Amino acid sequence: MYLKPLSQPAEYSGARRLIALGLNHQTASIDLRARVAVSAELLPEALESLLRQEGVLEASVISTCNRTEVYCCVEAGAEAVPAEWLAMQHRIELNELRGSLYQHVDGAAVRHLFRVATGLDSLVLGEPQILGQVKDAWQHSRNAGAVKAALDRLFQHSFAVAKRVRTDTRIGAHPVSVAFASVRLAQRVFAELSQATVLLIGAGETIELTARHLADQNVKRLLIANRTYDNAHALAQRFGGYALGLDELLLHLPEADIVFSATAATDPIVSRSDVAYALKKRRHKPMLLMDLAVPRDIDPAVGELDDVFLYTVDDLDQVIEEGMRSRREAAEQAEAIIDLQVDHFLAWWRASDQQGVIRHIRSQAESERDALLLKAQQMLVQGKAAEDVLRFLATTLTNKLLHAPSANLRAAAQRGDIDLLRAGERLFAATDVRLEPTAESEPRKDSDDAEHPQKTRRAG
Repeated sequence: MYLKPLSQPAEYSGARRLIALGLNHQTASIDLRARVAVSAELLPEALESLLRQEGVLEASVISTCNRTEVYCCVEAGAEAVPAEWLAMQHRIELNELRGSLYQHVDGAAVRHLFRVATGLDSLVLGEPQILGQVKDAWQHSRNAGAVKAALDRLFQHSFAVAKRVRTDTRIGAHPVSVAFASVRLAQRVFAELSQATVLLIGAGETIELTARHLADQNVKRLLIANRTYDNAHALAQRFGGYALGLDELLLHLPEADIVFSATAATDPIVSRSDVAYALKKRRHKPMLLMDLAVPRDIDPAVGELDDVFLYTVDDLDQVIEEGMRSRREAAEQAEAIIDLQVDHFLAWWRASDQQGVIRHIRSQAESERDALLLKAQQMLVQGKAAEDVLRFLATTLTNKLLHAPSANLRAAAQRGDIDLLRAGERLFAATDVRLEPTAESEPRKDSDDAEHPQKTRRAG
């Protein structure tokens, strides 16, 4: 996907532009994504550098394992600056980077951020973690003083849109990952996970995601066993669990109501005899075992035991596919919500961009007023009659304030510019005025007299 040439869209013609520029899992390799990633520690320095670029007014950077995106409010004409900065910041030739970049402007930039915040642009459709990452990026930018009215409003609007999508659709209600699906299945077997003791075997990404989902369900007790104790300890600290070495597994297995296992072992690490021993210690209180590893961590013979429910990754495929189908349907509803909210934000954006014009008009009027007031005071000091001074002040101020709009409306009438005349009618509340083009603006007939309109009128 190439960086598209920038052009002024018909929908907007302001002095500022909103830019969303970046690359993600769809456009760039993992190596390139790693090269342009910005760590939280380096983010303040990166934002400061970006704000120093000519034409950049506000900035924010979202950087995760799957995407790095730059959001900017820039002056018109500076639309290419964010891409140039990204290449310079990471010492990559722009031509090398360009093939993996996408860039969105104004309304398209707003839509892109809304889709990112709601999980519609994620590797896993509808995943909720990205919203937290967007919020973190916004908070870092606020702390650095890098966002002002425009981006601050945009990001906060994106949070409201994400909440609306979560509330009004079921995009997050169905499992679409092995970790999520396995926890959801565990909920069906143990309705109250808050009363269950859960044992996790492993400390990789799948177990980490499973731990996060379990923490959201407030499990009663969480045990994490891993061959490397330090990894188990780090994960346990994050989710309020207890760390175990793998050599302690058999000792604590009887405590577990539910077991999730996902390691890189080539042979089963939980045997039939291990589970039989645990059941005996539990007085045959049922156990649920979820083998999320390939190849298997749990001996298939475990499934032959009474009071054991054993599930593997293959058993979760149907649950995941059902979840994906449901999320795709919810995503269509989410897109409709986003369309409406993009329009709402752009209405505010256009209005805010006119504040500069309004301030200029008011400043000019106040300058005229102050100059005439000073002149009127001087006339009073010179002994002029107060009535004459007031008349001079009122007449002159009226003429000065109305001269430019009157001249422009007169010219609009002469050229038949009905749109400007109607705008003037609304602006000055002249609702009883009938708007018609002047004779000079009427189409001329193709005749010899067309070059002499006054002569033609006299003949009529």
